[in-house]
Amino acid sequence: MREPAGEPETLLGRAETPGRDTADHAVVLDWLRRVSTAMHQQQDHLIRLDSAIGDGDHGANMARGFAAVRVTLDAPSRPSASPGAALTAAGKTLLSVVGGASGPLYGGAFRTLGEALGTAPEVDTRQFAAGLTAALATVQRLGAAVPGDKTMIDAYSPAVSAFRAAAESGAGFPASARAAARAAEDGMRATVPLQARKGRAAYLGLRSIGHQDPGATSTCYVFRTLAEAAGAPAPPLP
Repeated sequence: MREPAGEPETLLGRAETPGRDTADHAVVLDWLRRVSTAMHQQQDHLIRLDSAIGDGDHGANMARGFAAVRVTLDAPSRPSASPGAALTAAGKTLLSVVGGASGPLYGGAFRTLGEALGTAPEVDTRQFAAGLTAALATVQRLGAAVPGDKTMIDAYSPAVSAFRAAAESGAGFPASARAAARAAEDGMRATVPLQARKGRAAYLGLRSIGHQDPGATSTCYVFRTLAEAAGAPAPPLP
């Protein structure tokens, strides 16, 4: 039975730890499981958004893909206990399970992030920022999109910039993740007045104006759950 739609589950019992400067395997596993839960909870919402300007399958694709990621990470043959290995496995799973454009884009992003982090048992905030920057480059290369095109890049790019800026200023991992989540939300909302220039929505021309982009929305969930897993959840979406 599908769970009722609602906002992604909020932080459960973990106090914010703004001074922590690393992410370990447990944090990344928590993040990916929270992404899976969020995509499941928000499946109908993403379907509605995508039905207005796309194929209507984004919600189902995201829910199915991240459910498979969860199975991969919980299997007896799960990847070795490092952030990079978990993220690489998640990316490969998304590439094999998710159809359409979402599989290569999300799968490529997570696999690139994992490969950038390598096999270290934990990574610091600046290393994670560098990995996110590499992942963004992969998404932009595969999707040939830039900010303003009304795609997931409109949430992904500002989120990565905010995380990197916070990390370079000396902020810890939780504060950097929270900054990224807030920037992703702002970017998501900023897609509403845009005219789509990429993907199926571009065929609608002016009729794409006034609709929130589904890819930017699912990207917002990815970064909100990162903040939750880091111990610094963003405020609930209104």
